[in-house]
Amino acid sequence: MKRPSPAWLSRAIFYELYPQSFLDTNADGIGDLPGVIAKLDYIKSLGCNAVWLNPCFVSPMGDAGYDVADFYHVDPRYGTDADLVRLFAAAHRRGMKVCLDLVAGHTSTAHPWFQASAKAERNKYSDWFIWTNSVWERPAPPKPAPASGTILQAMSTAPLQLVRGYGERDGGYVANYFYFQPALNYGFAHPDPTKPWQLPVSHPAPQAVRREMKKIIRHFLDLGCDGFRVDMAFSLVKGDTDFRETMLLWQDMRRMFDRDYPECVLISEWSDPEKAITAGFHMDFMIHLGHPAYTSLFRAEPARNRSLSIGQKTASYFDRRGAGDIRIFLDYYLAQRAATRGLGHISVPTGNHDIIRLAHGRNAAELKVAFAFFYTLPGIPYLYNGDEIGMDYVRGLVSKEGGYTRTGSRTPMQWNTTANAGFSTAPRDKLYLPVTSKKRAATVVGQERDPASLLNCLRTLAALRARTPALQANGDLVPVYARKKKYPFAYLRTLDGDTILVALNPSGRRVSVLLDAPARGEAHPLLIAGAKIRRAGSRLCLEMGPLSYGLFRLAPAPTP
Repeated sequence: MKRPSPAWLSRAIFYELYPQSFLDTNADGIGDLPGVIAKLDYIKSLGCNAVWLNPCFVSPMGDAGYDVADFYHVDPRYGTDADLVRLFAAAHRRGMKVCLDLVAGHTSTAHPWFQASAKAERNKYSDWFIWTNSVWERPAPPKPAPASGTILQAMSTAPLQLVRGYGERDGGYVANYFYFQPALNYGFAHPDPTKPWQLPVSHPAPQAVRREMKKIIRHFLDLGCDGFRVDMAFSLVKGDTDFRETMLLWQDMRRMFDRDYPECVLISEWSDPEKAITAGFHMDFMIHLGHPAYTSLFRAEPARNRSLSIGQKTASYFDRRGAGDIRIFLDYYLAQRAATRGLGHISVPTGNHDIIRLAHGRNAAELKVAFAFFYTLPGIPYLYNGDEIGMDYVRGLVSKEGGYTRTGSRTPMQWNTTANAGFSTAPRDKLYLPVTSKKRAATVVGQERDPASLLNCLRTLAALRARTPALQANGDLVPVYARKKKYPFAYLRTLDGDTILVALNPSGRRVSVLLDAPARGEAHPLLIAGAKIRRAGSRLCLEMGPLSYGLFRLAPAPTP
């Protein structure tokens, strides 16, 4: 059964924006909301009509804003509450949407709710967080992890992280991630009767937390926000190994959206589209947390994926060595699409603030083939800021605000060749993170002047997608050449009788294959880079040079 969905999603392309590294307008070395407003026209020029803004709420910044101390106000380093409202309005005037990052599963230890819950005397917030009954109570032993489990599976079966010795309350609190991120109490799916602090989801305290989260969501939607990306959306109900109670929670949230905010969106960080979209999210990311489908495309090598063991032999499909396997991605992706058809969208993003940048170890030609893939898939493309110019991951940086190995993907945006790459006029030692030290580093200004740049290639792809409904979110995808450990990868995008053939060769060698054509008409090139096609009887002969791609419209055979 199909669900109602915001009409604008079918044409959406999102720009993920890391605010503290984007543009600094007050010379304090940290990006801010006025900087985002100043660059909305630039973002729109990329073909992006929606922005996902990483956390901007009041925070001590132990985890770059994913440790919230006040859900209702903007952190002063980014500007004011009024600046956020101005951003919503400025985006809407341009026909753009703005979605915020919602950290629904935990707060900072600095949050007043948690400070109250840590008091020995019982109060309204005592059970808004998960506390054991004694500081001496030990966590349960870990459950055995599946032999080939994903990161998500490991997190769902891991023992609770207990922090003990905090404040006057006799007990330890459950942390969701870092020690300073106490888990909000949404209850336990299967409370242990020997541990009375494990409250059921129906208990008044977890229900109060749920109501407060709805209140927060409503507050910003009423101000003009267009939706939320939910951090660790799968993590709310504890002991929920099959995610049933967590899914019921989000289904309840979705009913509120459908009833009161039908043009606003819920986006999940779950990386299990079948569960997330069934749970009520309009879309889910296919990223590194779940099945290895995503990492098999671009980040299969240990140098690009810190979760792999040293010495593990594996290869990305989008790599010039041509040793990858598209079926690792495709088999899972097609199964997920079939399971979520008519319910929501799957996003395969270029990257994000948590993983090594796409450009690391790749040249411009390789990146162009990758972008041809991102912009011709069904669902919703997400472009991480800086990926449009091939910004590289910076190794060896000291961790900043809990970034650790992620820090190298969060360096300042490279706008031009002026001081600090145009990011800030602050002294270099005051910058949020150092700008790249590379000579001849990529910049927006430099690539805008070059018609053959990655930036302009991306704009061309975005424009083609915008004027071709078959390439947008709702078009179907039918593989026509996708063999195990073979190149190229070719598929059809179809909608309302329009058929587009997409062919990608990310390997560094020439390939030639015969394709079964769906019609006997001609193949008209829409956008090609090193690819040729000709009819060979009832089939199409596809010839592709190294690091090439081609988009062709397949015309039906003329009527006799």
